[in-house]
Amino acid sequence: MSTAGRLGLYGAGLAVIFAAALGAGSAAGQIGPAPGPTGRTAEQVKQGETAMDHGTGEQAEDGHTDSTDGHADSGHSGATDTPGGLQVSQDGYTFTRLATDDPDDFRFTVDGPGGKPVTEFDVEHDKKLHLIVASRDLTIFRHLHPEMAADGTWRVKLPLDEPGPYRAFADFKPTGADKLTLGLDLQVPGDYRPRELPHASTEARTGDYTVSLAGSLEPGRSSKLTLKVSKDGKPVTDLEPYLGAYGHLVALRAGDLAYLHVHPEETGKAGPEITFFAEVPSTGSYRLFLDFKHDGKVRTAAFTAETGPHGH
Repeated sequence: MSTAGRLGLYGAGLAVIFAAALGAGSAAGQIGPAPGPTGRTAEQVKQGETAMDHGTGEQAEDGHTDSTDGHADSGHSGATDTPGGLQVSQDGYTFTRLATDDPDDFRFTVDGPGGKPVTEFDVEHDKKLHLIVASRDLTIFRHLHPEMAADGTWRVKLPLDEPGPYRAFADFKPTGADKLTLGLDLQVPGDYRPRELPHASTEARTGDYTVSLAGSLEPGRSSKLTLKVSKDGKPVTDLEPYLGAYGHLVALRAGDLAYLHVHPEETGKAGPEITFFAEVPSTGSYRLFLDFKHDGKVRTAAFTAETGPHGH
């Protein structure tokens, strides 16, 4: 059986107030049982209810590796201050993993307020749903785009070769509802040895490309980040559109993996600079993953960024 077949859901739901001070959530527990007839495990139901009660690389499908409006999109509903991705259920919607006889498939539904899978989604950044999977130590990152069947079942190939805990994020907007990012925990059994978070740096390499980062993150305010792409020492001025823009940025907070989804300001320029505006909820360490497309291939550059006190 491949590694993907051993993935399991574990942990309690995390509920963290968006404007709260630092405090990394954690998820621990055994690999969950197979879903029942409803497609939802008892642990998933418990996880979702807990969250609601508190109110709160390698080659990927698109060909890139692990490692718009110009304003931050935190991936959460306007009715709550909770950062995106910390809850398996929110506003009546639940991210539900399904059992499958094919160990290579990752299947799930987004269940709506009535308990049935949602089948109508708005297109956001060229897709109806974005699936982000990251290891808990933030050294593995994948951005995938599953296919949805008519009954609302999403599926995608998701081989995870390294043992340890992962977090999967479903980023979507149900038609007629607010945009949401829901998250659930995955576990690959084996000898897990977490790696340290890479040191903060203003430069990242991916293949023949170098990406430099200018700007700093300041909690509670919009921070301008400019990323400059070069290849073999020469600026890249012919970036290709990807997901409706010349760059796509995901930011995850170290510890609880609070999710921020940002896109560049629209300048019409195909490089070498891509500018983002991001607002982070707290001080601490963040991992930034930039996807960009050039020469027909999507590539990912990863940075670690540290925030300081407000105004510094």
